[in-house]
Amino acid sequence: MDSVLSYILSTNFIIAILRMSTPLILCSMGVLLVRNSGVVCIAFESMMLAASIGGVLGSAYSQNLWVGLLCGVALSVVFAMLFGVFVLVLKANNMLVSLALNTLGSGGTVFLLYALTGDRGNSFGLQSLVYPSVNIPVIQDIPVLGEILSGHNVMTYVAILSVPLVYVLLMKTPLGLQIRAVGENENAAESLGSSALKIRFTALLIAGVFAGLAGSYLSMGYVSAFTRDMVAGRGFISIAAQNLGGFMPIPTFIWALIFGASNAIANAFQATNMPPEFLQMFPYISTIVGLLLVGVTINQRQAKEIQRVEEQSRQSAQQSAEG
Repeated sequence: MDSVLSYILSTNFIIAILRMSTPLILCSMGVLLVRNSGVVCIAFESMMLAASIGGVLGSAYSQNLWVGLLCGVALSVVFAMLFGVFVLVLKANNMLVSLALNTLGSGGTVFLLYALTGDRGNSFGLQSLVYPSVNIPVIQDIPVLGEILSGHNVMTYVAILSVPLVYVLLMKTPLGLQIRAVGENENAAESLGSSALKIRFTALLIAGVFAGLAGSYLSMGYVSAFTRDMVAGRGFISIAAQNLGGFMPIPTFIWALIFGASNAIANAFQATNMPPEFLQMFPYISTIVGLLLVGVTINQRQAKEIQRVEEQSRQSAQQSAEG
């Protein structure tokens, strides 16, 4: 237990949090854009899976990192566009379409891997490429701080930069204003000349790119190969981070870090005699607890607001009676 505590208090723990939070941050930024446009999508698991296999196959057969990145992002965007076609154009139920795409992603990636390589469970037989780590000049030489800020995978820095990027996009650009307007009141936005369908497809396209970056990082950064269902619920955890973050980038980023920390803590306890099944449950338990706490807080605020309105109504009625 002492070794676990010393690990948690070390810089290695912070590095682990950033490493494990990277796909959650990237995917949750995509979820954030889609939710602000007024669309509920839980198909991000399939987008990340598609990107994971796309990145590995693209980089292995081309031996070019950029080709792998583009293949991963392209497959993720295809799944995002499929969701848009079925839900936004054909008006199918968004939950059923999401479940269908997640199932397709789980089985389709294994089928694609088997068809091209003959392997069913992983791509260790392929010589795929990985994203490089980045050492920041000057900062890397600073004791402690250099260990924390420098030497991470390039996608970790992309994830961190995505937070202010999404904030500026949503809050400071015409496109962001249109996305939020369509999400808040579709009819009002269209009366001002905005096409809700076009804007929502745009939000899905950008979200597909973010999910593609997250998925390709899993197979080309977090580990160096594709394994069956390797996303392991991270798409759903990213959705939870966005819900807890309340449609805003910075709170969503903080919750993604919290869930990344829960993963890091679970890994730290692997050195103990705790059952591995419990440790595997820990990140998902923390997600449920977080949702419950936020739900209770929201209910309490709503109850207080109702009491305030009722009190004002009573005071107004009393003043009218006295008058």
